[in-house]
Amino acid sequence: MERLQKVIAASGLTSRRKAEDLIKAGKVKVNGKSITELGTKVSSKDEIEVEGKILEKEAKEYYLLNKPRGVITSNSDDKGRKTVRELITTNARIYPVGRLDYDTTGVLLLTNDGEFANIMMHPKNNIDKVYLAKLEGIIKGEQIHQLEDGIPLDDIVVKASRIKCRKINKESNTCMVEITIHEGRNHQVKRMFESVGLHVEKLTRKRIGIFTTEGLHSGEYRKLTPKEVQIVYSYQGK
Repeated sequence: MERLQKVIAASGLTSRRKAEDLIKAGKVKVNGKSITELGTKVSSKDEIEVEGKILEKEAKEYYLLNKPRGVITSNSDDKGRKTVRELITTNARIYPVGRLDYDTTGVLLLTNDGEFANIMMHPKNNIDKVYLAKLEGIIKGEQIHQLEDGIPLDDIVVKASRIKCRKINKESNTCMVEITIHEGRNHQVKRMFESVGLHVEKLTRKRIGIFTTEGLHSGEYRKLTPKEVQIVYSYQGK
């Protein structure tokens, strides 16, 4: 379910602010009923009418991208940097599901299905986000326990649901650590490690839910299968 004004704006008909004005003016109907409340939520099954015209429903598209380093997770950038949207050939108004930092690589989903995106991003669904981090320094047992017990971040406490040291290089004083989280806060993994005194040199998202970059080189993408989309919808309410 998504807010009515967001759905109208996503259709390309008008801006979100203009959509809000139209709703307040009583010029929007949902399933034949006039709607004037901005908090109203609608699903893909609802028929939306704006100023007497039925809102056309864009076919849903779903993509899995192996995000390369040096690409911004956005549809546009005022600094002229390359965006993930530029890597995918489609006329649909797709957008990234969550974010990966400019220098972070790996699994990134893009879609024009807001409900799908919300399922993947909401912490209540406990969807694994698995990262492999190269750290300056060698992680210690007490630091692992701190990350598992919980780190205050913004207004919540975030935890590593699983964390394991995969490789240690004593000569370079670095290690490779796999960490699994369920939230998606801004720079979350980097900030979690920094909170226990470890700097992240490189970061890759290896998996989110059932999705990995298997078979995809850096910068390559593929469409999701109908079965994969169905599996994501089955996460809802678990």
